Amino acid sequence: MSWPRHKFNAIRTECDGIKFPSKLERRCYEKLKLERAAGKVLFFLRQVPIHFISGTKYVVDFLVFNVDGSVQFLEARGMSTAVWKIKQRMLEAEYPMIKVDFFR
Repeated sequence: MSWPRHKFNAIRTECDGIKFPSKLERRCYEKLKLERAAGKVLFFLRQVPIHFISGTKYVVDFLVFNVDGSVQFLEARGMSTAVWKIKQRMLEAEYPMIKVDFFR
C-alpha cells in the first residue's frame, strides 16, 4: 500500500485494521492493548478532539482510563513543533486540569 509521504518522514503503518501516521503511535497503541489485557487500563480512546474557545481544536492521540480511576491524556510524539507548542500553551491556559503525557 502506498501512502503519501509524512511531513516529518514518519513511516505510516497499520495494526488491527487501524492506520497510524507513525510507528511510534502504533507502538503506543500496542502497549495500551497489553496494559488493558493485563488489567492496568480499563479502556482507551484514540484521536480525541479537545476544542478551544478560539475555535481551534487539538486532537490528543490517546485518552486512557486507568483502573485506579485516573484519566491520562497520552501523546505519541517524536518531536515538538512550533504549532504543537502553541496548542500546548492554549491547552494549559484553557484547561489547567489537563496534563498531556508523552509516549516516546
